[in-house]
Amino acid sequence: MINSEYAKLIDSLISDGYLKTPSIIEGFKAIDRADFVPDENKNESYVNSPLSIGFGQTISQPLTVAFMIELLSPKEGQKILEIGSGSGWQTAVLSFIVSRNNAAGKVVSIERVNELKEIAEKNVAKYGFIESGVVQIILADGSKGYKKEEPFDKIIAGAAAKKGVPQAWKKQLKIGGKIVAPVDQSVVVIEKTEKDAFIKKEYFGFSFVPLILG
Repeated sequence: MINSEYAKLIDSLISDGYLKTPSIIEGFKAIDRADFVPDENKNESYVNSPLSIGFGQTISQPLTVAFMIELLSPKEGQKILEIGSGSGWQTAVLSFIVSRNNAAGKVVSIERVNELKEIAEKNVAKYGFIESGVVQIILADGSKGYKKEEPFDKIIAGAAAKKGVPQAWKKQLKIGGKIVAPVDQSVVVIEKTEKDAFIKKEYFGFSFVPLILG
């Protein structure tokens, strides 16, 4: 049974037009944000704002997560690269979507802070995604992508690059695939139409922690 306060948050995201797609709404309802919030912030789990998870990082604002996942348009059976695991909430929502109806989807999530990697693994494991192999969380530099599992259907990042989307991500994306990533104070959507051809759209007015390179 979904928490009533969480249900109100989701209903507000739907009524405000941020959550639209049935499978994504289902993912939000199935994955309780409170399971990914540190104990000291539990009473703020259903507030529509980012919350500190330590190490200079945050669990993103629900509105932002909903907006970016809707832009990403994940589907059952797809392989998604996530840059920045954080506490694992977005990881778990994506994992629910790609593995719906027993589809063989996968989320590869890269985190550069070992303590956060361990926290994300513990949190995501509450939903069985680690044990089932739907999620793999890697300790690495996300700016380099993850060649071992390329190509990816979709790539999503939770930290802002100052100089545009890294070339490694574009190379590791399937033709027809999509990247959703913060760049400075915007969210950028890049669709790969051919090997070296891309279409770019930009959405303004967001704030993210910086993507650390190298």
